[in-house]
Amino acid sequence: MRVLITGAGGQVGHALVDAFGRDELIACDHHALDVADRAAVLAAVTSTRPDTVVHTAAWTAVDACESDPDRAFAVNALGTRHVAEAARRVGAHVVYLSTDYVFDGTKATPYLEWDAPNPQSVYGASKLAGERELDPGSTIVRIAWVCGRHGSNMVKTILGLAAKHETLRFVDDQRGNPTFAEDLAPLVRRLVAERYTGTFHVTNQGATTWFDFARDVLRAAGSDPGRVLPIATHELEPARPAPRPANSVLDNAALRLEGLPLLPDHHESLARLVHELADPT
Repeated sequence: MRVLITGAGGQVGHALVDAFGRDELIACDHHALDVADRAAVLAAVTSTRPDTVVHTAAWTAVDACESDPDRAFAVNALGTRHVAEAARRVGAHVVYLSTDYVFDGTKATPYLEWDAPNPQSVYGASKLAGERELDPGSTIVRIAWVCGRHGSNMVKTILGLAAKHETLRFVDDQRGNPTFAEDLAPLVRRLVAERYTGTFHVTNQGATTWFDFARDVLRAAGSDPGRVLPIATHELEPARPAPRPANSVLDNAALRLEGLPLLPDHHESLARLVHELADPT
């Protein structure tokens, strides 16, 4: 396959580059390709003529998006419009990485791919706008709570805080599924190779809270999980500018009903990641 990856410098992008390593790959990080620049996107895609564009490039700074909605929509929505237009010109399939933030978090049960989105944050609204820029026949992969070897994420944050503070506080009223980039990427490659279309929720199995997840991180690192104490979202100081969905649990129903493999339980992948971070060799 000939595949162009946008956002190849991000944590998901890095994992995708590894997963597509046997293919003819055009890997574009932000410095190589700013998706908000229409001319640059058209030139990159029409000059390389990929079979598939895996579009991961996004502005994911959730709180910063609240204070700069124009930038959020320029990158996440208009940037996706540019990718869709360029792909249309060369007949390329588009796979777009989206987010649990397209939902409002009020549902009592996990969100299905067919549930109506209702984003509450600028970031979520801009990513949903990106979904709506895609042509029929594209693929949307919604992920949540992303962690991996590359880039910044909550596993690295928790380990860093634990090295500096005896007691940690994490919210116990936000629930979701972690997604480990190194598990996600091979599944995305399969969706590309077998040309699946439509929306898929792709997360690791097992719902948790940030409080329980932080405890699991410390446990995996051989530290005392009792150092982590619960706190409610409204008690956070300073308060976060962007609202977080209380329920971010994504049901991987489309994968399951298609008979496609689900990602491993998140505890298994967390233990592997903590080990890899402790011993990068």
